[in-house]
Amino acid sequence: MVIYSNKEINQAVPVANFADIAFTPTVQGLQQRDGSRAQYARMQARDTADAALGEDEVEFLGRADSFYLATVSETGWPYVQHRGGPRGFLRVLSPTRIAFADFRGNRQHVSEGNVARNDRAAIIVMDYENRQRLKLLGHLRFVDIAEAEPALARAVRLPGYAAKVERVALIDVAGFDWNCPSHITPRQRRP
Repeated sequence: MVIYSNKEINQAVPVANFADIAFTPTVQGLQQRDGSRAQYARMQARDTADAALGEDEVEFLGRADSFYLATVSETGWPYVQHRGGPRGFLRVLSPTRIAFADFRGNRQHVSEGNVARNDRAAIIVMDYENRQRLKLLGHLRFVDIAEAEPALARAVRLPGYAAKVERVALIDVAGFDWNCPSHITPRQRRP
């Protein structure tokens, strides 16, 4: 597992059972109506002692070259955007924290502005070739690269990648779930 030594990077946060966050009373009612509640209640009852990111998650996230990031605006509207970079740009800093270099882009600052008011975020990381999907919920914050601790800046550095890093995005993982492969259309990577 890739763990960096700096205290700020390794700050431990509790990771909850994904279902405890996602399966609100309304969702549970719909599951009951649909006949799937018993199955998901078993999922929800799982012990969360091992809820931190493990070797499978670290390996999967380390292969990713893109993901989808969702935040919520101060007016309550969801915002989803694609984030990409070279394989390995999404870094696992600890069993409960991930980070990525936030590259210079179109300068809209929508995600950064959204998390300034509500730090909750969702990430979906896809591996279309192997029909795998990892969903993560967490608390996101951006740190200006000029103000980042040197160890944090080094942790997200991507030697040889030309994009300018403006910020470090830090996500304290609150919960995660491997989703079923149903309806993931297999796609092959170009060589």
